[in-house]
Amino acid sequence: MPCYVYKSVKKDLYYLYIDKKDDFSCVPEELLLSFGKLEFVLELELAPNRKLAKEDSQKVLESLQTKSFFVQLPPQTY
Repeated sequence: MPCYVYKSVKKDLYYLYIDKKDDFSCVPEELLLSFGKLEFVLELELAPNRKLAKEDSQKVLESLQTKSFFVQLPPQTY
């Protein structure tokens, strides 16, 4: 499945994955506003066995298939 990744310019380490390039119509408006300006980072072919640096690819894929987007938040620090 094609996947397009954007980073928030406003919030460090916040990323938005969508299934159609530059089509944010599936993303809730409040979420888009909280991200501020988005900058395109990466295009990739996502598969269940594909290794991602910070996320479980199966989790991202399921979210893209059900909601057409996925939000990657910064790692929790305790």
